[in-house]
Amino acid sequence: MTDAEILSVLRPDGTADPAHDPGLPDAELLSLYRHMVLLRTVDEKAITLQRSGRIAFFVPSTGQEACSIGAGHAVREGDWIFPAYRDHGVGLMRGYPLASLIGQIVGHATDATRGRQMPNHWCDRSIRLVSVSSPVATQLPHAVGAAYAAKVRGERVAVLTTFGDGGTSTGDFHAAMNFTGVFRLPVVFFCENNRYAISHPVERQTAAGTLSEKAAAYGLPGVRVDGNDVLAVRKVVGDAMDRARAAEGGTLIEALTYRIGGHSTSDDPTVYRSEEEVAAWRAKDPIRRFAAFLKGRSLLEDPAAVEAEAKEEVRRAVEEAEGAPPVPLSSMFEDVYAEIPWHLAEQRDSLLSGKG
Repeated sequence: MTDAEILSVLRPDGTADPAHDPGLPDAELLSLYRHMVLLRTVDEKAITLQRSGRIAFFVPSTGQEACSIGAGHAVREGDWIFPAYRDHGVGLMRGYPLASLIGQIVGHATDATRGRQMPNHWCDRSIRLVSVSSPVATQLPHAVGAAYAAKVRGERVAVLTTFGDGGTSTGDFHAAMNFTGVFRLPVVFFCENNRYAISHPVERQTAAGTLSEKAAAYGLPGVRVDGNDVLAVRKVVGDAMDRARAAEGGTLIEALTYRIGGHSTSDDPTVYRSEEEVAAWRAKDPIRRFAAFLKGRSLLEDPAAVEAEAKEEVRRAVEEAEGAPPVPLSSMFEDVYAEIPWHLAEQRDSLLSGKG
């Protein structure tokens, strides 16, 4: 396959191309579907929470579920994940608990980061999912650092880092790609090309024909994949992760997809794109597309039941998170020093005594 070709597995008639089908067991196919539905349900609920003033902010991934769920399925125990803020699906697919994700969004006591991060800035040490950061593409050099450390230690693991098309316009992208190529590091760069860096179209970010062809400058293979095809994403990312674990170096993957909603709940996408464009991409919905495949395999009888189950699961998680107590004020003095120095302890005691 050449760089300009776009790998797809799911055909328009709902069947799969046997040449590229990753051949997942039925139970795993259903797990992919359920996680895609769950991810969209989280988006819908979180946007409602933000609009009603119950949370401050949210970054949705509607339309890109095949990317984060397909990529997340390719991660194995011991691998590292350095995600972008839109890829909470990677964490969910890897085992990040829904309750933890909702807890982080709400920011009460169930939030592992204790309310100190914006929503969509989650992390989980147990699955090596490193904290999301707001600046674009800063996670790429971090991922490369983890990969370099793994190579020095002789660990056969892969590092997955995800980012948008806007990330390829940064110096961090160049530095990370170049270091990976020179030192042959086990990093999979998964670029979700959803056409816009907030409001800036990809055509105004680069003069290159594709984003994946940039890999050649760093001595890495570049691959393009249909980002609305969960099986194609799973195939391409899985192959790249296997290659990384085998000490064969990194890969740049460009997944062609589309962000149906705004960049965040603070964004109005109608300012910079047309309803006709959005409608055309709605017709390529990755969840409906995968459902058609599962129905053809007699694996999915009642999509409505899966949706109802996801809504109830999210409802319970929100209820638990909102019912948790607020983060105690004293926590602002913790988690920086192993032992709180005297001046901070003095400030803490003054605050808690009401004299501060």
